[in-house]
Amino acid sequence: MAELGALTLLPTLIVFALAILTHRPIESLVAGSLVGLVMLHGTGFVGGFAEASVRVMTDADVAWVILVCGFMGSLIGILIRTGSTTSFTQLMANYVRSEKSALMASWGLGILMFVDDYLNSLAVGSAMRSLTDRYQVSREKLAYVVDSTAAPISVIIPFSTWGVFFSGLIVANGIAPEGAGFDTYIKAIPYMLYAWVAVLMVPLVILGVIPAIGPMKAAQVRAKTTGAMVPPDAAHIEAANQSILPNPDVKPRVSMFIVPMTVLVLATLYFDKDFLVGIYITLGGTAIYILASRMLSMHDTFDTIVDGFKMMIEPLGVLVAAFILKDVNDALGLAPYVVTMMQPLLTPESLPAVIFASMAIVSFMTGSNWGVFVIVLPIVTALANNLGADMILVIGATLSASTFGSHACFYSDATVLTAQASGCTPFQHAITQIPYALIAGAISVVGYLLIAYL
Repeated sequence: MAELGALTLLPTLIVFALAILTHRPIESLVAGSLVGLVMLHGTGFVGGFAEASVRVMTDADVAWVILVCGFMGSLIGILIRTGSTTSFTQLMANYVRSEKSALMASWGLGILMFVDDYLNSLAVGSAMRSLTDRYQVSREKLAYVVDSTAAPISVIIPFSTWGVFFSGLIVANGIAPEGAGFDTYIKAIPYMLYAWVAVLMVPLVILGVIPAIGPMKAAQVRAKTTGAMVPPDAAHIEAANQSILPNPDVKPRVSMFIVPMTVLVLATLYFDKDFLVGIYITLGGTAIYILASRMLSMHDTFDTIVDGFKMMIEPLGVLVAAFILKDVNDALGLAPYVVTMMQPLLTPESLPAVIFASMAIVSFMTGSNWGVFVIVLPIVTALANNLGADMILVIGATLSASTFGSHACFYSDATVLTAQASGCTPFQHAITQIPYALIAGAISVVGYLLIAYL
């Protein structure tokens, strides 16, 4: 589809235009995908849509995401039903005395949940929203704090699902020999500038060193003046989050929150950083303990597991629609087109900055944090080898770009899940977060140029 040229951008531009107009992610994603399918298949676009849907739904990575998110919802539902989440919030309240300390606690908890960005987004948002509500923190600001310790932390702490995936990708593209991918990944961590800046900006925003900007300022004013922490048009998300309530006959235990979260982290690390295995072990073990101790009846336990999975239906719908758009963009050749357009700007010194900027745009437009780099990394590797650029620096820039896409795009997986757990819509979260993401992105570009030229 190289002859399409700039038209390869059209489906994604339509998605963004409709999202701004309607604030509805699923409809915008489907509309953009249909436009792309018309470009690919003409009048046979309906058949193309059916094929793309089946291809996406039978993809192993998509199935992994659906199971991870769904059963993480089940685990959160169990923790809510047993009163464990409420008990943990009450424990944290003993140490939190202000808006700033509540947000700092959220930031610190996010860092502890480093093993996977999904775990971070869902667990921290669910655990902290009632506590931050006490200090009139808008759900958008909570979502920003949570999201800024999701992908960024999972990238710079290598013992995570991100570290495993990208270490394998480094070996697969011949950047490092077999068995040395993880060491190469660790060497690139200091150069993952966007992840570092995004994480370290959070305390500055909390403390007011970096002030509330644009939509975030409006969200905070709304929360402080009206007491409406949940933003307009997010009532359905709050209703889904409140669909499971603590069982009044169960005595809340904070250990029932801390132990499963600890087991989830340790089991994931032990089983080759496979978060799905970690969830299965944690959810299964928790359910067995609940039944053995008669905290809940069998019917209540398994009804809650199902209801928790159902709680994730809307965000999963957005993610599936985003995967279909990615499939369409892959067929159109969006990522190679953007890289090709940036080639005239390339020198050995400028390559890391240009790679970060161009791949950040691609990741942002596609909402794909991992998949797009399966396609793009071979191109990036060839460019770095041809120009004689520092490969470790280029890897750091590429992973920084992936982090930016996860952090900023309104339909990326981390954004969608963070919004659900925090209690706002993906668009509300993304539009309030984007100024901070752009600041971190600009600092990262300057950083790559300084490293290259100094």
